[in-house]
This record gives sequence, C-alpha cells and structure tokens, in this order.
Amino acid sequence: MTKRSVIVGMSGGVDSSVAALLLKQQGWQVTGLFMKNWEDDDDEEYCSSRQDLVDAASVCDVIGIDLEVVNFSAEYKERVFAEFLREYQAGRTPNPDVLCNAEIKFKAFLDHAVKLGAERIATGHYAQVRHFLGDWQLLKGEDGTKDQSYFLHRLNQQQLEKTLFPIGHLYKREVRKMAEEAGLHNFARKDSTGICFIGERPFREFLGRYLLGQPGEIRTLEDDKVIGRHEGLIYHTIGQRKGLHIGGLKGNADEAGDHEAWYVAAKDMARNVLLVVQGRDHPALLKDRLVARDLSWVSGRLPHTHWVYTAKTRYRQPDAPCEVDAVDAESCEIAFAAPQWAVTPGQSVVLYESKVCLGGGVIA
Repeated sequence: MTKRSVIVGMSGGVDSSVAALLLKQQGWQVTGLFMKNWEDDDDEEYCSSRQDLVDAASVCDVIGIDLEVVNFSAEYKERVFAEFLREYQAGRTPNPDVLCNAEIKFKAFLDHAVKLGAERIATGHYAQVRHFLGDWQLLKGEDGTKDQSYFLHRLNQQQLEKTLFPIGHLYKREVRKMAEEAGLHNFARKDSTGICFIGERPFREFLGRYLLGQPGEIRTLEDDKVIGRHEGLIYHTIGQRKGLHIGGLKGNADEAGDHEAWYVAAKDMARNVLLVVQGRDHPALLKDRLVARDLSWVSGRLPHTHWVYTAKTRYRQPDAPCEVDAVDAESCEIAFAAPQWAVTPGQSVVLYESKVCLGGGVIA
C-alpha cells in the first residue's frame, strides 16, 4: 500500500517541526517546504530567513525527510504587501497575517504542493479541521492561549479539505516536550513575532520606507483643541496610547490627582488630524456594533441573523457574545452584548459558534 503524501510548511520553528515529526510517525510520506517570501531588506540586522532555513534543514535531517525551498516573494508582494500598504494609506490598520494565510500559505503553497502531487498540506498552526455533516469545519486549537483560528478564518472548503493541522489538539508545552524528546535543537526557540514573513523590526521606520507620512495636528475629540503634532496618520491606530508625545493636561485630572493618558479615538483623513480622548474607558473608545465588509465564510453559507454567536475584533481578545443583525454578500452588521474596546477599521472581526470558526470580514 502506497503511503499518503503530505508537504509540510516548515518555518524553522518548533510548531511546524513537530507537525512534520507527528505526520512522519503516523506513516505519511512527508516532505518539508521552506517558503521565502520577503527579499526587500534581507539583511543580517532584521531578516532571520537564513537562520530559519538552517533550523528547518537541521530539523528535516533529524526527522529524516527532504526539504524543498520555494520563493514566493513576488506573490507575497503582489497579493499581501501591496494590499497592506493600500490599507495603511487609506487610514486603516490591516492584519497582514490574515491575508498572508489566505493568499500565500493556503493558496500559493497549496497550488505548489498539488503540482508536486501531494495529497495534503500541513502547517504548525494551533487550529483543527473536522468533517461534520458534509462540511469541512475550522475549529479552535485546543490550547486557548495559542489558538490561531482567528488568522485562518478566510480558508474555504476546498482549502480545508486538503489541510492538516497536526498539533491543533496539543498544548504548546506538549509540543516543546515532544521536540526535545525527539532531539530537535529548536525545542526552546522563541515564537516568531512581527509582520508575517517580514518579522520584527522598527515599525514606523519600516512603513516610512514605502509610504510618506504627512505631519499634522493632534486635536481633542470633544472640543477640537490642538494639543500636539503627529508625523503621519499612517503611524497611528485606534486605541493607541504610546508614542503620541502628549502628557496629561491640567484641568483634566482625575480625583486622585493623576492625569489620565491620551488614546487615539479616530482619524480625520480629510483634515489630516489625529483625534484623541483621555482615559481608557472613554465612551468614544467603546462600540457596541460594527459593520464588516470583504466577507469570507468557511462553509460558503451566510450566518443566521439574530442568532447568538461570539466574535473577536482582535486576536488577543476573549470571545464576546454578539448577534448578526444583517448580512448579505457585501456586508455584515454585528451587535455586541457589551461594548467592545478600540474596534479598529482594517482589522478582522471573526465569528464563532462555540469552538467552530464560521469566518468573518474586515471592519469598516
């Protein structure tokens, strides 16, 4: 009997390494694939892709599988990074990881794997796939602190049918232990952070290479009073507190005598003005409803209206009870049981029914 073939996206990290290890142990014919997707400033200071490749090759050697290297830089720049810049230019705050998964890891990578004759692809994401009543469902990862279904909510039936998440039922500590016991040198490696495939770098400086920030005024939302200057609306996001370079103003002190911090509440694109409010609990930072566009539903079907769901408006957020007030092919209106903090245009709102990720859209 011939072994089933799977290609595992290998990043050099512990999660994808253990995903490959488990599949090999389960009897799959496993090939590793390292994706290079960023070349603009691939230098020693920021880009870790060389070390990532060395780590991935070392792991494949220990596991006993081949490693292929593929360059998707052109696809990444065209499908992900160009959209990322367009969104910032328009005053929104995009989530590149969502687009990166939809366009690169589960489109370019999947297409490449199918051409190579693989039956499945696999990644080290903390999520799960289930075939249930004729549908492929995307489920949360068992480790609630690492669940990545939020970033995967744009996957469709065809993509999920071909995808395996071998570590989705595990906790991170178990993954690290398995890696250590198998002799994988990267068992204690830190999790990657920063922009998908670009990595950790000074964000303002990085964005400034591609977009020109237009300096302007910082004004108070309530009385439109000038209290500072910004270097460009593109560098700011809703709910931001750090980096505004404005202290508390006298006369606005709370009862304890402390000056409350300022937060970004809105961007006035027409006037190039950054609008701020004082205090994290200011009503302008709380929203009990939102509109989302550019929708994507895992099942291909629209969710029910006036049905109790939960949703996240950002990754590191507890599930918030909500209902869908209205939905069609173009947009979706979601009402929350309790106001949500710093709902940010450009970020994704992702809808859940218990552990099942239904999909979502971009907050408008």
